[in-house]
Amino acid sequence: MNSVSKTDIDKNFGKVLRHFRLKNNLTQEQLSEKLGISLKYISRIENGNNGVKTQTLIKYMNILGITPNTIYSSFINNETILKDIEISEKLSSLSNEKKDFLNSIIDLLKNLD
Repeated sequence: MNSVSKTDIDKNFGKVLRHFRLKNNLTQEQLSEKLGISLKYISRIENGNNGVKTQTLIKYMNILGITPNTIYSSFINNETILKDIEISEKLSSLSNEKKDFLNSIIDLLKNLD
């Protein structure tokens, strides 16, 4: 397994968090208010100059609609996990109605075992 540095993690998190902030049409100031953290801290996170506390990361994910897979997938090299992530990403683009339908199918398939 390849080693991942803290700098690599910080830069990746910053890139993902900035992407989703912009996708949600939020300024750093608006996000700062929602997260209850300073504008300077958000800027440092997005530029990869600061790590992000777990509690802050969870707030980001909830406010911006980011899945854990999105945050961590670039660091995963396990083929089974990558397949799960691929399926999860495809599911995330579906409507809730279609997700409910697929969930029912999965339950049926599990009961066949």
